Amino acid sequence: MSFHSSHTPEDRATPPCPHFGPCGGCQLQHLTYPAQLELKAAHLRALFATTGLTIPELQLHASPPFAYRNRIRLSLAQVDDRLRAGYIRNPNGGHNFNGGRESGWPILSAPVAERVGYRTLSAAERVDRLPPSSAANPTLSFLPIAQCPIAAPILWRATEAFLTLANEGPVAWLSAADQLELFTAGDESRLQLTLYLRANPKSIPANLAAAFSAFCEQLRSHIPELTGAAIALLPAASTQRSRRTEATRPGPAWGAAGLNYRVSEIDYWVPRSAFFQTNRFLLPELLSVVTADRTGAFAWDLYAGVGLFSRALARSFAEVVAVEIAEPAASALAATKLPNLRAVKATTLDFLRAAAVQRDRPSLIVLDPPRTGAGPEVCALLARIAAATVVYVSCSPETLPRDLATLTASGYTVTQLRLLDLFPQTTHIETVAVLTR
Repeated sequence: MSFHSSHTPEDRATPPCPHFGPCGGCQLQHLTYPAQLELKAAHLRALFATTGLTIPELQLHASPPFAYRNRIRLSLAQVDDRLRAGYIRNPNGGHNFNGGRESGWPILSAPVAERVGYRTLSAAERVDRLPPSSAANPTLSFLPIAQCPIAAPILWRATEAFLTLANEGPVAWLSAADQLELFTAGDESRLQLTLYLRANPKSIPANLAAAFSAFCEQLRSHIPELTGAAIALLPAASTQRSRRTEATRPGPAWGAAGLNYRVSEIDYWVPRSAFFQTNRFLLPELLSVVTADRTGAFAWDLYAGVGLFSRALARSFAEVVAVEIAEPAASALAATKLPNLRAVKATTLDFLRAAAVQRDRPSLIVLDPPRTGAGPEVCALLARIAAATVVYVSCSPETLPRDLATLTASGYTVTQLRLLDLFPQTTHIETVAVLTR
C-alpha cells in the first residue's frame, strides 16, 4: 500500500495546544491519533525495507494521546519582568516532521509527509501562534508557555505554583534560575523537583541551602505531593545549553532524594535525576512485552537503569545480572537487595568483553541502549554469547535496523517486532524486537 492510497480529510486534527508550531516538542498534533500511529508504522517499515531484513508483522501498541509524560524539563527566563517557564523555540518556526537531527528526532520521508497532507506554517500563521512578548521579537529562542497537554497534569500545576511563588516577591537567588525539571509517580501521588541555576560559584549566596528549604516548604503547602527537591549548578555561561554536554555540580537538597514508582505491582526506587521511561500509561505494557512469560535459570539485563526489566525478570529467573554504569541509577540498582539479582556497575561493552570468555551463558538477554544503539562491537559480542532469546528495546528506529542486521547475520531471526507509542504527538518511536535462534 502506498502512503497516498488511504489519505482522507479525517486524518487532520486541530492541535489542542496553542503553542504547537513554535514549540518543537510536538510535531504531530495536527493529525488524528490513528493517523499518527499509521505514520510512525509506515516510517519504521520503510527503514527496515532499506536493509533487506525479513521482519514479522508489526504490532502496534497505542497510548492515551495526552497527559502521558511523567517528566518534563522546562527552560526558565525573565519575560516582562516576570519569571516564565517554557521551551526552546522550534528553529524552523512551523511544525515539521524533521524537527532537527541534533534533537534526535527521526527524519521522515517526503512521501510520508505528503501522505498526511503536511505543510509548513506560513510566516503570518507562525506569528499568530506566538505569545505577545515573542511576536514582537520572532528571533527570540525562548518560548514561554501556558500549558503542556502531553504532561501529567500535576507537572504543569506544580510549575504554575513554582512561578507564582517565585514572582510574589524578590527572591535574589532565583535570578540565576535557568531550568526546572519535574518528575512524578505514575499515579501523580509523589513529585520531585530539580532547579538548575546558572551561576558563578563565587556568586552563590551562603544561605542558599536555608533559603531553598524555606522555598520548598512554601511550595509544598500548595503542592502537597512534593516529596523532594534539589538545586543543580550549571556553568555561569555556555554556548551549548544542553543536558548532554553541560556538567552540573550538586547544590542544596531538600526532602527525599527520589520517589517510589510502582509498575505492575513492583515498587522501583527512582533517584531524582535517574533515567526512567516517561510514558506513565504504557509502562505496564512495555514491562509485559519485554518480560512476561519469560522464564529460565539465567538472564542478563543490559543498560539496566534502575532495574525496570531486571526486577520483573527476577520473579521468573533463578539468577539475573543487571548492568548499568550511569549514576545515580547504578547505585539505586545495587540497593535493590534481591537475593537473585546481581547488579554490575560497568559499561555494557566492558561487561560483554569480560563475559564472552566465561563459561556461563544466559538463556535471555534484554538490552535497552541509548539513542546511538548497541553498536557493531556489542552486537558482535552478543552473537558470540549466543543466548537463545534477545529482546532489544530501542528508542532509535535509525540504529535498530543496523544492529538487527548484525545479529541476524549471526543466526538470529526476528520473531516479533512491536511499536509501542511511548511518545504520542511526537515523531519519536519506541520499538521492541524479539530475536531467537
